Amino acid sequence: MVGIVLASHGGFADGIAQSAQMLFGEQSNFAHVILTPDEGPDDIKGKMDKAIASFDDQAEVLLLVDLWGGTPFNQANGLLENHPNWAVVAGMNLPMVVEALTQRMTNPDATAHEIATAIVEPAKDGIKTKPAELMPKSESKVVSEAQETGKKKTIPEGTVVGDGHIKFVLARIDSRLLHGQVATGWIPTMHPDRVIVVSDSVAKDEMRKSMIREAAPAGVKAHTVPIKKMIEIAKDPRFGNTHALLLFENPEDVLTVIKAGVDIKTVNVGSMSYSVGDVNANNVLSMNQEDVDTFHELAKLGVKFDVRKVPTDKEGNMDAILNKAQSLLDEQKK
Repeated sequence: MVGIVLASHGGFADGIAQSAQMLFGEQSNFAHVILTPDEGPDDIKGKMDKAIASFDDQAEVLLLVDLWGGTPFNQANGLLENHPNWAVVAGMNLPMVVEALTQRMTNPDATAHEIATAIVEPAKDGIKTKPAELMPKSESKVVSEAQETGKKKTIPEGTVVGDGHIKFVLARIDSRLLHGQVATGWIPTMHPDRVIVVSDSVAKDEMRKSMIREAAPAGVKAHTVPIKKMIEIAKDPRFGNTHALLLFENPEDVLTVIKAGVDIKTVNVGSMSYSVGDVNANNVLSMNQEDVDTFHELAKLGVKFDVRKVPTDKEGNMDAILNKAQSLLDEQKK
């Protein structure tokens, strides 16, 4: 596995490493070093050497630095002289680090050079403006042309595409819906071509729908549909070649679509935010009595639970979580 070092002037590398690990969880063979105002080139080089020495394997190392020509870059560049398999990429931003970790996670045999090549475009694509027309004209033209190219003709109703059955690569309960952990962790792992947020309330909220569309990674379309529409989509043979990642806000909506015939066999339980009257079953799952009862009903229907925030997390014990939640709810009633 490629070892990754983030290096910067000041605390930038520390902050970006913390942000990345919020999305991916704790990472091994991953280090961050900084150059403080009272330090010089030898100090940052010593920190890089120490970080690399802590890796399980020093054969493949990727150094991501903040500024081309700056002291962290110069010292990282010097390390390459005796290590031709290593690579340095300057202009570090969070999309670059996210893509590096994604590449390493999805392809453990990738080399430092291969990952270095793969992270440049996502780093550039992470720079966008709102309104979109504030982007330089050349970039705006490319975006406009891509949107035109991506337009598709409507498939006539009743047409059978592929085997006529939509494929659900993941069904996830997450009150935050499409956010960083989904965009940078689950989507690269599960490879959907479409993300579908299933929510009656969000489907009526144009601002939230717009934010969800814009949060989708390049190459993946994001849609928000009410529950009734999701049930129709699941039965529509025109989606036979679609690989969808479903996002639900709560277990009740999952139960509704399953009872209506949507073929979901496993539910990833990621995050349920706290509301008044809930109890904290763990640090990311808050439930009320209806939630607990719904999970038990799903289990009776044969649904399996995969309790993980991100793909690299160790799977949680849903029975233990539900038992704790029930105990806290019982205590709350006294």
